[in-house]
Amino acid sequence: MRLNQVTVTMPDLDLGWSFYTLLGLRPVVDARPRYARFLCPDGDSTFSLHQGESGGGGTTVYFECESLEETVGRLSEAGLQFVSGPEDKSWLWREAELLDPGGNRIILYFAGSNRIDPPWRVGQGGPK
Repeated sequence: MRLNQVTVTMPDLDLGWSFYTLLGLRPVVDARPRYARFLCPDGDSTFSLHQGESGGGGTTVYFECESLEETVGRLSEAGLQFVSGPEDKSWLWREAELLDPGGNRIILYFAGSNRIDPPWRVGQGGPK
């Protein structure tokens, strides 16, 4: 099984369009004001926006960045405001957090080999 896309809901897809293209996602479908779909910059996963009310609060999306500090610096200079980070986390990831225009939590992170192979990975004798 392969992840195709994640879709988040937000009231204003024009604001979402601007936000996600600034993050580096490439537009695939522009059916605003109802729907928009983007290709992630690496790989072939896609990310979609669906128009609706009260989209934020329960959704957190993680985007991995090979050069986290550089990415956060570039986005900050472009006017995006980060809630936190970049900072090291106890789960061995380095993260920075911001909110999209719909209130969804967006985490930019770098985890290296710990992304899918942390020391506590199931089957490796770590904590249960």
